[in-house]
Amino acid sequence: MMNFEWTGVFPAVTTKFGADDQLDFDAFDKNIYAQLEAGVNGIILGGSLGEASVLTDDEKFALLKHTLELVEGRVPVILNIAEQTTRSAVEIAKKAYEYGANGLMLLPPMRYKADDDETVAFFTEVAKSTPLEIMIYNNPVDYKIEVTLEMFEQLATIENIVAVKESTRDVINVTRMINRFGDRFKIFTGVDPIATESLMMGADGWVAGLVDAFPRETVAIYRLIKAGRYEEARAIHRWFLPVLELDIHPKLVQYIKLAEVATGIGTERVRAPRLPLKGEERTRVQKIIADAVAARPELPVGSWGSVETLSN
Repeated sequence: MMNFEWTGVFPAVTTKFGADDQLDFDAFDKNIYAQLEAGVNGIILGGSLGEASVLTDDEKFALLKHTLELVEGRVPVILNIAEQTTRSAVEIAKKAYEYGANGLMLLPPMRYKADDDETVAFFTEVAKSTPLEIMIYNNPVDYKIEVTLEMFEQLATIENIVAVKESTRDVINVTRMINRFGDRFKIFTGVDPIATESLMMGADGWVAGLVDAFPRETVAIYRLIKAGRYEEARAIHRWFLPVLELDIHPKLVQYIKLAEVATGIGTERVRAPRLPLKGEERTRVQKIIADAVAARPELPVGSWGSVETLSN
């Protein structure tokens, strides 16, 4: 089992589909190469951006197996679990370990709005079923269940629950978590438009979305902040913000896939019920992306790039 630090930039990668609606591994690989070249620290599969809700279990594990073989241990590969029942979540966790996943990201129960006790019990049962380390995905805006500080107090007793993807959209929560728990949980900012602010307040990492289209810029912001080079980080952030705000729309998958097309490292195919963008909405989003590409900043030397990259 890989030992790794829960720090840095972890892209929540998109899932690529071909014209036949099957997994497109060639397009997927091109994007992963770009992420590794930029210097990301981990890969997250099957998250919201990965269209988890429309993937079969077989497809999720095919992606996991393929990605593990592709990255060859250069970075950890994390599988997201988004299930309706405790039993199915436990089964996914066990199988992910068997396939060689390096860690898990775990959402509260889907569809049923579990109360606090039920949610803690759900997380506890999944954690007990696996030796893998787990990042709790706290996103009450989209998934309607908030993991409160009091719930994290209970989860702190579970050794392999080690991190949180903080997506409450309240940047103050970074400080609340640190004040309450010190370094017990690694804190990842999970909302692109406030990632810079969250990192400046002490977040350890960034589960990023627009990194899928702009990997170098995302890594540069993270590294510059951690190096104390705040003005340089803020300058990139100010350029990036109109694009980063695409991450907080219900159609973030379509928006970010369109951005991947614009930067040459993705396709815009989505799986129904999602449909490609059209009309005024498509024109508006394309303009935001095109404006950003046209003004793409020159990045400071040493602010991105991997020591060890794959070759195409």
